[in-house]
Amino acid sequence: MQVALGGTFDPIHDGHRALFERAFELGDVTVGLTSDDLASETRHEPRRVRPFAERKADLELELEPLASAHDREYAIRRLDEPTGIATDPTYDAIVVSPETRDGAEKINEIRAERGVDPLRVEVVDHVPAEDGERISSTRIARGEIDRHGNLTPERTPETE
Repeated sequence: MQVALGGTFDPIHDGHRALFERAFELGDVTVGLTSDDLASETRHEPRRVRPFAERKADLELELEPLASAHDREYAIRRLDEPTGIATDPTYDAIVVSPETRDGAEKINEIRAERGVDPLRVEVVDHVPAEDGERISSTRIARGEIDRHGNLTPERTPETE
């Protein structure tokens, strides 16, 4: 099975790792990594996103051991549009988080218009941080949590 997923992945955290793990359970994986232009367009908050080359290098470090552990292949492709690579008819499934499920449905609409079979949509639940809220790149950038969802020292319940 050919599996697609996409994102900005800055920084990579345990929520992303859950997506990657599920994707590799299903098949060979292609990760669409947002271009610098698309990353700035699709951010829901104003924050700096590292350059594509840096994000890609970090992504390769994450994907290589997972691919090896599952005996799978992987590729990273640049995303220049929100619907990304998944409109390509070679993909069978897409792995998304709950908030990106609508995007997967939009991709399936585009595929239907093109006469392409719909993708199997696999939704992976959020990974909770230590405080029970979801791990997100935004929370990490704000200094609330680390990449594993641990509260930063200045945010622990003892200090609030």
